[in-house]
Amino acid sequence: MGLLEPHERHRRGAGAAGLRRGARKPRGERPKALVVHSLGQALAALRAAGAARVPLVLMSGRGAAGYAGPAWFAGVMAEARARHPEVAVAAVLDCAEAPGRALAALRLGWKTLRLGGGKAARARVAAIAKRMDARLDDTDYAVLDLGAAADAERAAREFLGSSP
Repeated sequence: MGLLEPHERHRRGAGAAGLRRGARKPRGERPKALVVHSLGQALAALRAAGAARVPLVLMSGRGAAGYAGPAWFAGVMAEARARHPEVAVAAVLDCAEAPGRALAALRLGWKTLRLGGGKAARARVAAIAKRMDARLDDTDYAVLDLGAAADAERAAREFLGSSP
């Protein structure tokens, strides 16, 4: 476990890599997002997006704002972007059902967060985020969690639709 690698017990997806569906019904093709749990996976995702010549949405693991922290994921994203400046990438930090973690992430400069939980707490955090030029992301992505992939780059290429 290195500095930019979360502890193994916090990686999601012990099973095979696969798609995770959101709560909303799909309307046409859904935008794609890749869940990453390490710098290595983020770099693999960016290489795949570069090969496919597509913009990329990278999401932290579920609840990463709590177990790894917003600064950790910001560091992963900064390093990945520095190594692949040619790829347009949006970063989404998952705060699970923890509005306090979302507020902490906003204070650290995060602009796009995922937050579950109660409607009232989400509304309060959304209002604060809006005042900080940030937002809660509730997009119904088609998601591939690279934490379960034996070969992250290959899985990302297949998911994004580029050839190896």
